[in-house]
Amino acid sequence: MTDLAWLSRTELLLGKAKLAKLQNSHVLVVGMGGVGSFAAEFICRAGVGEMTIVDGDVIDPSNRNRQLPALSTTHGLSKATVMGERLLDINPDLKLHIRHEFITPDTAAELVSQHYDYVVDAIDSLTPKIHMLRAAKTQKLNIISSMGAGGKLDPTQLRVVDISKTYNCPFAQFIRLRLKKKGISKGLKVVFSPEVVSKESLMYTSGTLYKKSAYGTISYLPAAFGGVCASVVIRKLTADVEDEVA
Repeated sequence: MTDLAWLSRTELLLGKAKLAKLQNSHVLVVGMGGVGSFAAEFICRAGVGEMTIVDGDVIDPSNRNRQLPALSTTHGLSKATVMGERLLDINPDLKLHIRHEFITPDTAAELVSQHYDYVVDAIDSLTPKIHMLRAAKTQKLNIISSMGAGGKLDPTQLRVVDISKTYNCPFAQFIRLRLKKKGISKGLKVVFSPEVVSKESLMYTSGTLYKKSAYGTISYLPAAFGGVCASVVIRKLTADVEDEVA
């Protein structure tokens, strides 16, 4: 018999009907980095019954300051594998699908051809993110997308808006420009921060994995982005559910 005692505090807050809705929902989280790993864990801990997680990367020592699967003992391991084991430790009854891959035009289209009740886009590379967002919009999926968490310090500034209303976020600006060329200028819900980016924290990279540059990051900011993404998913999935009055 399934033991639901671990969800008793969630049920106390949400009620049986909303918890049941979460248990019957399937959420896709793409990207198991600083934002996506926390979003996935929060969604799992809320009681969502089925999840698909996607990431083709392995854990690097530089990930340890902000990414949930990154420990001194996990360097070189698959982020998706480590997170998958962690999610199943939280909820052994979770119906979990793990995909070890990077997003390309073909994989994005195939990935979102399946049914999901909600999608979290936590990809931090420009080109794969564009592929994912375009495919999700084409399929008219419910999606929340994380914008840039790098170069910022204040979690109280996080907001959930249409992408057309973002500002002071270089990453969001690049996404807007690229999506506009593909005919998408609005209608995409995002988490962003209007805090001015610390330009001194910018570094240029080798360009591997679609990344030409990166900003410095603090431990809690990507986690805060992940928490807001998870909250959007949980609140939206339960928005139209009401418990029967006894």
